Amino acid sequence: MKVNQIATALNTVYNAMQIGGTDVVAPVKDDLSNIVDVGKEIINFIDGNDNQINRDNFMSKLIDQIGKMTFVDRTYTSQAPNILKDSWEYGSIMMKVRAEIPDARDNETWNLSRYGIATTASTENGAGLGENAYPDPFVLSKPEVTAKFFNSKVTYEVPITFATYQIKEAFQSASQMSRFFAMIENRIRVKKTLCTDALIMATIRNLIANKLGDNSAVNLLKVYNGANGTLTAEKARKDPDFLKFAAKTVMLYKKYLAEASTLYNTGDYVTFTPESRLKAVFLSEFAKDMEVYLYADTFHDEFVKLGGYSEVGYWEGTGDNAADGWSQRSKIASTYVKMDGTTGTVTQDGIIAVLFDEEAAAVCNENDRVTSIYNPRGEYTNYFYKWDASYMNDVEENVVVFYIADTD
Repeated sequence: MKVNQIATALNTVYNAMQIGGTDVVAPVKDDLSNIVDVGKEIINFIDGNDNQINRDNFMSKLIDQIGKMTFVDRTYTSQAPNILKDSWEYGSIMMKVRAEIPDARDNETWNLSRYGIATTASTENGAGLGENAYPDPFVLSKPEVTAKFFNSKVTYEVPITFATYQIKEAFQSASQMSRFFAMIENRIRVKKTLCTDALIMATIRNLIANKLGDNSAVNLLKVYNGANGTLTAEKARKDPDFLKFAAKTVMLYKKYLAEASTLYNTGDYVTFTPESRLKAVFLSEFAKDMEVYLYADTFHDEFVKLGGYSEVGYWEGTGDNAADGWSQRSKIASTYVKMDGTTGTVTQDGIIAVLFDEEAAAVCNENDRVTSIYNPRGEYTNYFYKWDASYMNDVEENVVVFYIADTD
């Protein structure tokens, strides 16, 4: 083992840390190379000067042994919003059926006086009233029903080879080797979680892009400024008055979505989203702005306590410029699938939140499985971690997107 004598360096570090001690000036005198070990991928037993290293410090003949083996093995939990729905074993198509709200008609119970009088006036069945006419109980009033079919799936696999006999020499016990294999499997689970999160975020981005694409997203800054306002998007995130307005507006939309209407979906289907079915996804940076600059519990009480509340660090990516983090994290630049099946493109930054019905974005029919095959000649086993699921958007359900931008 390499052992460094550090008394001189330790005295220097100690004196610099004391109140009234020596100043820290350039060039930096704090040399940590003899104190901190950053590790090596390969252990050598002779250095560049032909000195024997990594041997015992008395005879320099015995080789240092591994005293502890630590596996970097930690569990990663999903960071994406939970939009997981149910699965089914047989069949592939999900058929979603809707029924229109029927029109109201006159109550014939209170129109009996008009019967028995000959007239050419049109009635509900299109004929005039004859002299002996009566309310017709057999007039058809067929409901208007539509159906939408979802039948697509995404899939991938992660292969890995486990060899047992060939790597036994690297471990000191069966327990150590088992922990090694467990670490590899855990890394595969991390990969699958990351992939699933990426696909969930892609599904939510497609939902957001549809609202931006049809110009139905809400620019909170434009609404706040009105005709004569001059507040910029850069300053709005730290402006208490704007944040109060933003919180109030988003809270109002939560109420608006609970009322039956056709205002917040694509098409003319009358629908509503009660709080129990509402998903509210906020950009973390904006959520923290609300908490830090608004100094109020309103945001927490209204949204954080929702069963469908979640925060995301970014919509599409973080970018590689830390100084431009907000612009990149709040931005999407996507080619998306429209309601009619065609594609469009949209680019927009400043996106802070999306409220949507739980039926508007969903992951269905998830199938997570592992298959394997043993090769007796090579004495190893190939494992195939397979996964597939259906990702769905339905913009005939309620969706509202909020963003902050100087211009539309």
